Amino acid sequence: MQFINKKNIKQLVAIFGIVLSVMVFNSGASAKDDSLAPELPPECASIQVPAGQEVIFHAYAIGVQIYRWNGSAWTFVAPSAKLYADSGFNGEVGIHYEGPTWQSNSGSKVIGARVPNTGCSPDTTAVPWLLLQTVTTDGAGIFKKVTFIQRVKTAGGNAPSGGGTFNGEERRVPYSAEYYFYRAQRG
Repeated sequence: MQFINKKNIKQLVAIFGIVLSVMVFNSGASAKDDSLAPELPPECASIQVPAGQEVIFHAYAIGVQIYRWNGSAWTFVAPSAKLYADSGFNGEVGIHYEGPTWQSNSGSKVIGARVPNTGCSPDTTAVPWLLLQTVTTDGAGIFKKVTFIQRVKTAGGNAPSGGGTFNGEERRVPYSAEYYFYRAQRG
């Protein structure tokens, strides 16, 4: 069993820890809460969605943030995550990947870009919370009219500490997050 080594065991333990912490953190959440915008701590005012927007979808992501060693630092490459319908990671509803892109199982997708001068880090051991604005959408479905995306309640995903062993080395760092998708309010 060559695939079981220290590195793989550490990654599995990290993923298990993230899943467990997210499940405990969200144990009080209910389905009816999914249409409400997240409560943001004061230091995260910059990721507040502009007035006139409403939550249309809330997904729970678990996966990895991919980094590449350039010889002197780790550079971010892309996320790779699955999106789920609830905080227990039940009911896979889509995927999240390079772009950044979110794609539903029904085929609709949205590509976003970080809104300049936004973001916050309530937990310095995790990737920042972000506000993204839609660049483009494709396909009929849940992502068709998305205007903004918030990434909140992150766990893990920061760039590796220490240097890489060779130029171009990739590392996949486990992370989880919640994504809120908004559209312009009707009427």
